[in-house]
Amino acid sequence: MRVLVTGGAGFIGSHYVRQAVGGAYPSLADAEVVVLDLLTYAGNRANLDPVADSPRLRFVQGDICDAELVSSLMAGTDLVVHFAAESHVDRSIAGSAEFIRTNVLGTQTLLQAALDADVRKFVHVSTDEVYGSIEVGSWPETHPLEPNSPYSASKASSDLIARSYYRTHGLPVCVTRCSNNYGPYQFPEKVIPLFTTNLLDGKKVPLYGDGLNVRDWLHVDDHCHGIQLVADGGRPGEVYNIGGGTELTNRELTSLLLEATGADESMVQPVIDRKAHDRRYSVDITKISTELGYAPRVPFETGLAETVAWYRDNRAWWEPLRARAGV
Repeated sequence: MRVLVTGGAGFIGSHYVRQAVGGAYPSLADAEVVVLDLLTYAGNRANLDPVADSPRLRFVQGDICDAELVSSLMAGTDLVVHFAAESHVDRSIAGSAEFIRTNVLGTQTLLQAALDADVRKFVHVSTDEVYGSIEVGSWPETHPLEPNSPYSASKASSDLIARSYYRTHGLPVCVTRCSNNYGPYQFPEKVIPLFTTNLLDGKKVPLYGDGLNVRDWLHVDDHCHGIQLVADGGRPGEVYNIGGGTELTNRELTSLLLEATGADESMVQPVIDRKAHDRRYSVDITKISTELGYAPRVPFETGLAETVAWYRDNRAWWEPLRARAGV
């Protein structure tokens, strides 16, 4: 069996690859895992170091928009797990062209190549941000898509293209939509690694607006476990929400990070709110729980403590990234 993992040197994709090569997913025990990653600023070969010597792992540096390369890699592939994406909201607000190119055109390029190669399963990894913002309750998978940022709009577009390849061509595609991920190896522009590394360096943390925006937090290991459940048993053409079950305001999250790093409220710097900042995200995970037996397994308190400890112990990983990206 061969698995093609796009964006497999990024935060979530590399965790999936490390788990797959390391034997965490029984259905992939003997699979060849091919990683396709362009190694943009958020991609990092070092994320794959723990499994780099495995004879089952092959790394290819390349662009998912390169139809010739994608077609060559897709030949003989049984499963595609598509993580590759531009994913930072602030960057999409500053300039959206690369988001449209990678997230929309790149996804279409992969889908067409998968169709041509008769791939048996294609899992398109998306985000809860495509739903917009919700004041109360939680979104089921049938909720209309109402994205509010260029990033989430590009992901919603790619979701619909993926759906069309199932409806039009019968390509066995599943879409997953996750809540906010956290864990080790996350690029230090996202809130948990950014705030953690700032505090470890004695720098203030920038808290948007009133700090009352609410997010549901999902450990990357739970997310990847959910993705593999969908890869193994998800029904083609279906969407599956994957959530963590821990909702916090950004202010509450900041307080936990201050406590974990031994800092106090003086290290919080309020900043002007992000444009079109969604107030609350919350996904209903009834479908994946009922159909596939998913449940988050990492308690947030444990996961957050382990994540902060990882950043404390791995300065050699994140310091060069921050310097290079100017974060």
